[in-house]
Amino acid sequence: MSSDLMLDASTAMGDRLARLKANLAQAIVGKDEAIRLVLVALISGGHALLEDVPGVGKTLLAKSLARSINGKFQRIQCTPDLLPTDITGTNIWNPSSGEFEFLPGPAFANILLADEINRATPRTQSALLEVMEEQQVTIDGNARPVPHPFFVIATQNPIEYQGTFPLPEAQMDRFTLALSLGYPTEAEELQMLQRHQFLAVDQLQPCISPEEVSELQTAARQVTVTLALQQYILRLVRASRADGEITLGVSPRGTVALQRAAQAYALIEQRDYTLPDDVKFLAPYVLAHRIIPAGGKQGRAIIERLLETVPVDDA
Repeated sequence: MSSDLMLDASTAMGDRLARLKANLAQAIVGKDEAIRLVLVALISGGHALLEDVPGVGKTLLAKSLARSINGKFQRIQCTPDLLPTDITGTNIWNPSSGEFEFLPGPAFANILLADEINRATPRTQSALLEVMEEQQVTIDGNARPVPHPFFVIATQNPIEYQGTFPLPEAQMDRFTLALSLGYPTEAEELQMLQRHQFLAVDQLQPCISPEEVSELQTAARQVTVTLALQQYILRLVRASRADGEITLGVSPRGTVALQRAAQAYALIEQRDYTLPDDVKFLAPYVLAHRIIPAGGKQGRAIIERLLETVPVDDA
């Protein structure tokens, strides 16, 4: 591809991302960083875990994203009596045809919101594992692909733990990043009141298509990551496995997730190459939920300490 064509393609990708961020900002007030992080998870081909108190806009963010990409949105309210088939779907008997027919579950969507995922039982939580990793569900031995792109936003309340089932490490590792939205400032909350007096999420207009999201995901994989930067990523994750304040360090899946997140972030910033600052910004969101701290330590604080001590060198 000639340099002119590459420049045109890069400009087109940048325009799409700019439209998407601007569209989401209409509904989500004062959360530009959270919007960028959720887009990083989407464009890197992963999933996002939102850990926050109720009422700060987690569901609104998921619905706004689905509207913005003109994708199918499904929401699961996780409760202890939720069954795996309530997520994946099931075969039902059709008396008129004399055959079993497949009834798709909420997993057959572009944007799937699993609200309060830690209130579902471990058996139901595990039903998400295959579809998050393999982009398919298996019903009665038959694999059925879900729509593409497929993006899970799961939420959990970090304050209230009564009647919950903590996510196992294997499932936490499936989320590209974990973040919280937090409360808005007074000025942002006033702006939110003024804006939502007239604007509802259903009034948001699609600004890109699911097919264009898939193209953005493909473009992100082409963003350059130098060998020196890859070595820096390796030093970070391997330091987590040797740190005395960490019982379980970052998995190899986390290593790959950090690189892919850095590629997606560079694309959002309209660059075709990654920087050490990309890795430093994303590491707490991508790595902190993948470790098991020792002695009640905070995972994010440990990752931030590693960022201060692990050398960047010539990355």
